[in-house]
Order: sequence, then C-alpha cells, then structure tokens
Amino acid sequence: MTETGLATDDTPLLPANDIPADAPFTPLETRDHQRHPRLTRAEVERLYRFGTVQRWDAGQALFTMGQRGLGMYVLLRGRVQVQQQDGMGQPHLLSVQSPGQFLAEVGQLSGEPALLDGIALDPVEALVIPPDRLRALLVAEAELGERIMRALILRRVGLIELGKGLTLLGHGNEPRLLALQGFLRRNGYPHRVIDAKTDCDAISTIESLAASPADLPLVLCPGGAVLRAPDPGTLATHLGLLPDFDPEHVYDVVVVGGGPAGLATAVYAASEGLSVAVIDCLAPGGQAGASARIENYLGFPTGISGQALAGRAFVQAVKFGAHLAIPLRAKALHCGDHPSRIELEDGRFVSARTVVIASGAAYRRPGIEALDKYEGRGIYYWASPVEAKLCHGEEVILVGGGNSAGQAAVYLAAHAARVHMMVRASGLEASMSRYLIDRIAAQPNISLYTGTRIEALEGEERLESVRCHSETPGHVPASLPVRHVFLFIGADPNTEWLRTCNVRVDAKGFVLTGETTGEAGSTPQYPLETSVPGVFAIGDVRSGSTKRVAAAVGEGAAVVAQIHSFLAERAKPQPRAA
Repeated sequence: MTETGLATDDTPLLPANDIPADAPFTPLETRDHQRHPRLTRAEVERLYRFGTVQRWDAGQALFTMGQRGLGMYVLLRGRVQVQQQDGMGQPHLLSVQSPGQFLAEVGQLSGEPALLDGIALDPVEALVIPPDRLRALLVAEAELGERIMRALILRRVGLIELGKGLTLLGHGNEPRLLALQGFLRRNGYPHRVIDAKTDCDAISTIESLAASPADLPLVLCPGGAVLRAPDPGTLATHLGLLPDFDPEHVYDVVVVGGGPAGLATAVYAASEGLSVAVIDCLAPGGQAGASARIENYLGFPTGISGQALAGRAFVQAVKFGAHLAIPLRAKALHCGDHPSRIELEDGRFVSARTVVIASGAAYRRPGIEALDKYEGRGIYYWASPVEAKLCHGEEVILVGGGNSAGQAAVYLAAHAARVHMMVRASGLEASMSRYLIDRIAAQPNISLYTGTRIEALEGEERLESVRCHSETPGHVPASLPVRHVFLFIGADPNTEWLRTCNVRVDAKGFVLTGETTGEAGSTPQYPLETSVPGVFAIGDVRSGSTKRVAAAVGEGAAVVAQIHSFLAERAKPQPRAA
C-alpha cells in the first residue's frame, strides 16, 4: 500500500474497519459491499481524466445537505464522516469513508442538492468528478461504471429505507399530506411522516410554531426551514429539484410527459447524442408508475412495480444526459415557427427543434354527485403503499375492469379486509388479461360484482358509506359502510395544452398521427408525426395506440428514429428560389 491508502495492484482492499458497528447501513452485509465498494489504485487512476484533485482541512465540509454538491468525490487521502440531518435538526451518523471509496448518490448524476453532510475527519484529498463528467464516466467505463451506478442507486434506496431527513408533520389521512407523501415517494425522495394526532413531539412542535390547522401539513426541512401546507411544486422548488433552463438553448427534442413512452424516448434519444429535455407535472412513470405490480412486461417474470420500472428508466435517462424537469407543467405549445416553444406554467419557455407529445391520459372522473368533496378523503385514483396503509384491515370498493384495476385489486387484497370490485360490464374477459382474472378469482377476499355501479357517496367530512345499484336485484347490498373507494374507470387524454397549436385530435381528444390526420395534401411524412411538422405523439395520448407499457416503450424507441430523419431532412441545404 502507498501512503494514500490505495492498493498498489488490482486487488481490492478489505472493507474499512473504522465504520461504526451501529451505523444504519452496516447490518445490510449482503449489499454493503455494493453500496460502499473500495476501488483499487488502478481503477482510481482510470478516473483521473474525468475530474480534478481538491483538498480540505480537517473539520471542513466537502458537501452540505441542501446545497448543490460538486459531483462525486473519490477519496485519495484522509477520512470523511457522512451524516444526515433530520427535520428536527438532529444529525445521524451513516458511515465513515476512507481512501479508495467514493462519495455520491444517484442525485449527483444531475447535480441535485446533497441529501447528506460530508465532513473531513482528517486533511482530505479527493478527486472531484462533476455531474457531466460523471455521466461520461458511466458510459466510457462500462464495468467500473456499472459498479459505481449500482452503488449510487443503492445509496438512495438506503436513504429512503432509513426514513430520516425531510419530515412531513400532519394528520395521517389529510389529503394535502397524502399528496405530498405520494409526490415524495414516487420521486424517490427520502422523508418520514409523523402523525400530529398521536405523536407527542409533533404536537409540541406544532404549538411551538403557532401553526393553525390551515398550516398543516408542516414540512420540516433539515437546516431549520419550515414550509406550511405547501403544494408539491412549492416543495420541489424549495428542495432544488427543478432544473434551470437556458433561455438561449434549443433542444433537439423536448418530451412532454414522463411515462413509459416519454422516458423511453429520453433514453434512446440521449444515448444517441441528441439533446433532450423531459417535462412532467408529477413524477416519472405516469399512470404506469402507480401500478402495484406489472407482471406481463417482457423480461420481468416475477413482475415489477410501476414505480420501480419508472425509477430505473429515470436514472437511465439521466445517465445518458437527458434533462428531466419534474414537477413542471406544460401550459401551451407554440408551434408556428421553428424552433417550437413549450410554455411552462411558471412562465418560462423551452425551445425545441422537435416536440414529442407523451402527456398520456388523466384519470377519468365518473359523474357521481359530490365526488370532488371526497377526493383525498376516501376517493382515490391509484393504489400505492400510502393508500394501502390507510385502508389496512378495512373493506374497500374498487371500480373498474381493466388491467390497472386488476393489479390494484390484487394489491389491495393483501392489505384490506375485503375488496368489493365493481364493473358495469357482464364480466372481465373483454378488458382484462387472463392471468389477472384468474388471480382475482383465487383471492378469497375479493368479491366481484358485474353490472354494478356507484349511485351516491355519503359522509360528513370524510366518506362513510356508498350506495350502489345493480342490474341484478340483491346482487350487491344497496348500501355499503365503506370509507375507501378506488376508481379505475379509464382516462381522458391530456391535450388541453395543445389548443394553442394546430395539432389535430380525434373525436375523443386523442392526438392523430401519420395518415390518420386525414388532411388531403398534408399527410405527415412519418408514422408518429402529427399534423404539425416536427411534432410527434406517442403512448396513451395518441389516437389508436395500444394501452400497454411495452407498446408505449416501443413507440418511444420508434419515434427517435423518425426524429433523426426529420432533423437530417431539415439540415439539408434548401434550394434557392429562382
């Protein structure tokens, strides 16, 4: 070994023995060697071309929670203590890293603010690799990049499992708290939730802050900041999750929608050298991201949750350099000139040579009186662990007969006492995959009611009972004392933001592409192109699309080839007019 502590050959050092035995991550021995790998001297030398050497004195911070870090730190000399502050300002020791190890987690691929503090215990020398060079490293160094990427992902997973950092304080079933909790969970941001009704410390904190019921939920941020009843956008802004856009930059591709179709476009386009931005108003994955388990997606024989699939695609897109802006809402598309411009709800504009409409569809709301009164207070449009926890041991109603409804019913059956599944049709065969029909039939606590609909919702502040109507008298009780109803009755296209642009849609509002635009003499040149040149549509928002994750991913790949052709055609010298 040299005085830096690095191995002189390709044999990795033994795990450091200076990590405290009670550090939260060390019991996970089977994954800790992947979470905190130690690089050999030869491996470190391969990284020098991606970064620069910097130095810190003992006691100095290499990075601070909430502030944008420099990227990835490869330790050459000295030790660094890694800790996390919780919402109450208390530090929690996670690990001590030493020469040959590196400091970063997956957020540093895009330069997000640090989730941890890194403090030098000794004079420290480290190779600092900024985010853009870190992404280049992952692509150029395949084997080493795979190990680094795995560590970055596992570290974020570990922080989520640890449940420290940002603290949400509010009433456990309050809609605004559920919205923030769902937003943070689907975006993979570490946090914890404290119920203000039952936790004594929470009650005293609310009193000390003189918070009124209208201020809940409170968001206690490491560093002392307190947000009162913020919406997800305000919270994302405070956490530094929203990227800046250079108003002078023109992207090759701007994708509106971060579902499977949009993320696939980002991965393929960015990996092929195109500059890409993805805009989504909520979280990666779209409606598929809310699926409890997808079991018929190619390559996952044991199934995968929609959130896990979306999270992998998100990281993959960032790895190749895609610019992901979540949560940001597209307000309008201005497509009269080239480049086109996407107007964001916050007033900013993003310019693009091509635009991909992948905005998917919004959950359909049935015509039930006072439905909006109970949304978030007993009415839900997806079934995540947040909602499953709320209805644990209780009876629930689930309305819908598609695959999403089937996946949700099976998932909820593992948590609820009984799932009353209602469909208007005479059966599930016409709208649901066979494997889900068989699984529903095998669940003893799922009751299927065909030819049945909800007539009315009842309750004071929250849903308390549901009145039903069945085509077969006595098939279902006229009134069910149920406090949770899950609606999976289809979706309507998200195309409101296209009204400022002459993008043609069908009678139901889905975007027409290719020959189906039907305008004589103006048929688009490419199958996925809309009636506006350079504007493409894919996924659930496209008229005639197959509403499956695999089909959406396929369209995301196919549209990139068409974009290459479009851009190449545009780049050709145009003949001068006589």
